[in-house]
Amino acid sequence: MKTVLRTNITIGDICEGFVYNELEGKGLFGLSGKLIIQPEYQRNYIYQESKRDVAVIESILKEYPLGLIYFVKVNKNKFEVLDGQQRITSFGRFVSNKFAVKYKGNEQIFDSLPKELQKRILKHPLTIYECEGEEPEIKSWFQTINIVGVPLNEQELNNAIYSGPFVTCAKEEFSNSQNSNIQKWSAYISGSVNRQAYLMRALDWVSKGNIEDYMARHRTDTNIKALKNYFNSVIDWVSTVFPEVHNEMRGIAWGRLYEKYMKQPYNPKKIEEKVIQLLSDDYVFRRSGVFEYILGGCSDHRLLEIRVFDEPTKRSAYARQTITAKKKGVSNCSHCVLGPKANKKKIWALAEMDADHVTAWSKGGVTNRSNCEVLCRTHNQAKGNR
Repeated sequence: MKTVLRTNITIGDICEGFVYNELEGKGLFGLSGKLIIQPEYQRNYIYQESKRDVAVIESILKEYPLGLIYFVKVNKNKFEVLDGQQRITSFGRFVSNKFAVKYKGNEQIFDSLPKELQKRILKHPLTIYECEGEEPEIKSWFQTINIVGVPLNEQELNNAIYSGPFVTCAKEEFSNSQNSNIQKWSAYISGSVNRQAYLMRALDWVSKGNIEDYMARHRTDTNIKALKNYFNSVIDWVSTVFPEVHNEMRGIAWGRLYEKYMKQPYNPKKIEEKVIQLLSDDYVFRRSGVFEYILGGCSDHRLLEIRVFDEPTKRSAYARQTITAKKKGVSNCSHCVLGPKANKKKIWALAEMDADHVTAWSKGGVTNRSNCEVLCRTHNQAKGNR
């Protein structure tokens, strides 16, 4: 890949003709229209979220170096930002008065700064490498230079590798923080829109976890109809089966559950009653497991991670049972007493026994001393939920 060092471009040059799309959260053009600031392999603008945009401008005011910036030469009069788009977008947004920085104790937008300081910012020189090469070389270099700073996450990297019309359309729908559907979707999806969490989840659902394969096969598609339809089908199904929104719904693998249970009939009213009952149960440790537990017929209690007996309770039950067993000349495991002769009188050590509910939690049993018994591990594992 061929590179040429440029030191004659200033912040003012970059900001000439700067266009920023507030709807999509991206800088579009600069350098009098010659520079594409955010080609599709670039992530959304994220410096605003962490106030790093302010830090960039403060660095300029303190005359600190801004680091290298890389452009890709598309043709004689057209360039794309390979690395540095977050900084460049920060320049442009500040010069166009999109945010303020503190100067001499007061918050100041660009136009409110002293004229001499404005000129100094605009004349600040940048160190830029122009790169020229084939697409695979450019993408490989993009991945290499993005191992520092705010690293690319998995989906941002996939967007770069499989950039094209499909990614463009998908980002317009799922990476757009101004999309009116985001609020509804946020009840079921965790993460940041700008960091591609919603796009990643949509792709994960429709591809059954094979995101890269799906993106590769659809890279040149000019619409995302199948992706949108599947995503909306999952969301609609969830909101129908579970009519009320709960915080614990966020981040669940709804796509997998949709595939597994979408053909099952449910009574939303009864479902909600069960959800409220389980979420208010102090013995349910894994609250996010409530929804899959209900969908599966309330049979797999491992999904809930029911709170177990603490060590003092186990020791107390062990001592009580062992004393009684020795007096009767039988095993301190009540199930061994009823079993083969070999263990009918065996006194198990504490370490060889597990605490369990006398009356199972699913049948109304509570997790306290009066409902605790210790069994040898063989019988405890065999007991299950009987």
